[in-house]
Amino acid sequence: MRSRFGFVVFLVLALIASACTPQGSPAPTAVPLTELTATSTPEPTATVAPIPTAIAMHPPAITLNVFAASSLTGAFGDIGKAFEARYPWVTITFNFAGSQALATQINSAAPADVFASANNSQMEVVTKAGRIDTSVPKPFVNNRLVAIYPRANPANIQTLQDLAKPGLKLILADKTVPVGAYALKYLDNAARDASLGANYKTDVLKNVVSYELDVKSVLTKVELGEADAGIVYTTDAATDTTSQTGQLAIPDALNVIAVYPIAVVKDSPNLSMAQAFVDYVLSVDGQAILTRYGFIPIQ
Repeated sequence: MRSRFGFVVFLVLALIASACTPQGSPAPTAVPLTELTATSTPEPTATVAPIPTAIAMHPPAITLNVFAASSLTGAFGDIGKAFEARYPWVTITFNFAGSQALATQINSAAPADVFASANNSQMEVVTKAGRIDTSVPKPFVNNRLVAIYPRANPANIQTLQDLAKPGLKLILADKTVPVGAYALKYLDNAARDASLGANYKTDVLKNVVSYELDVKSVLTKVELGEADAGIVYTTDAATDTTSQTGQLAIPDALNVIAVYPIAVVKDSPNLSMAQAFVDYVLSVDGQAILTRYGFIPIQ
């Protein structure tokens, strides 16, 4: 009787214990000692740091040094802004001066990436020195000459013949400057014109009171009334938005068409972007900017 009672008590306790155990929870299993001793912390794996987004999207910032004839100041200023907008990691630094001065600087190892000259002669100076390959320069725009005089016109200039009047004060660019060389060619053409006479060139040159080293200086001195007349590019005269000067057209038969070449300097540290700048100058957009400043597009 007592053993039956004990069995019943054991059975009740077993049922109570099973009811207290959470359903679905597997009973813990013993981990063999061998597995515990063999388990270790995993070795770290090497990872490559991702490239920063800014560098992945754009190359490192660079500066292009563009040496350009002073007559290109306004047009290239706008071209530079447009180019920088297209390539935001590029900064254009311009050096504007007479082409002969720029050629001398480049041949003296000045850090130039692009050279834009106002004539072929100064480009040849640089190619002969080996800074630019002879096959690289390309003509990119044309220009032409015009005679100018102060708005007050103290010498009463009405025709080209008046440039030969005794006592007139004339300013030209030096013959080493492209516009000065072009002016001398105009005088050669004029001397062969019957309406001006064989002595025209000689008489005009007698009136020269100053030979300037760039075309901007000629324009400025005439604007200030320091001379009675000068010869500049039509594009320079067009920059006189305050009408400080008057203009006297030079006929096509006597005028000289200036040819401007451009080239990448062969030891430029930024050859690809320098070429991209040249390509932009030659593009439809670049030519449109030059035309807006009065230049004649390359045909």
